[in-house]
Amino acid sequence: MKKPIRIILLLACVGFAFVMVTNYAVNNSTENAIYEKMEDVPQSKIAIILGAGINGDKPSKYLKDRLDAGISLYKSKKVYKILLSGDNGRDEHDELTVMKLYCYQNGVDTNKIYIDYAGFDSYSTMYRAKHIFKVDTAILVSQKYHLNRCIYIGNKIGIKSYGFSANHGEYRGYKYYAFREKLSISKSIFDILFNRKPKYLGETVNINGQSNYSKDQAK
Repeated sequence: MKKPIRIILLLACVGFAFVMVTNYAVNNSTENAIYEKMEDVPQSKIAIILGAGINGDKPSKYLKDRLDAGISLYKSKKVYKILLSGDNGRDEHDELTVMKLYCYQNGVDTNKIYIDYAGFDSYSTMYRAKHIFKVDTAILVSQKYHLNRCIYIGNKIGIKSYGFSANHGEYRGYKYYAFREKLSISKSIFDILFNRKPKYLGETVNINGQSNYSKDQAK
């Protein structure tokens, strides 16, 4: 076998092993912090609902189920406030306007809603929750395949994190996203190791203070 091919195969094996080891470590350390039943979820000041795409002016099924789960936490008094985090970087893809309107239409007091307009990825959401919104404990709301990584990141950057699974029915592309998540878990190790900074930081919006629901852009 030619040397270049051997090197490529060796690197592929090392990469595969790294993905397997990091996924095992992250999943094993966070699995007990994921809850599927409302009654099992510990109380916390705030729930963080992560963005997941929209269809026009409506949330995608992924996002709708996350919003419904977060709203259920609020109405069940498991949390008292909600932090919505997503991408509004383009006029044609404004997740946050859809998310906050959905929460308002479903009975969440707008004074209890906080908006992270620069949650462009899960790491940025968690980093900004800690450093911009001063969150120290939170219930993270997403589909189960996504929660291990978010909890792991949160715990590593100083947020005591729990997860509430938003799984409800079948999802288009679920297997693809679950597979991609394995690679994202491995990437998160480097994000934490090198203390990656999000694209945007800006002014503090302390969750113990006034809601920023009415602001129309990230600082």
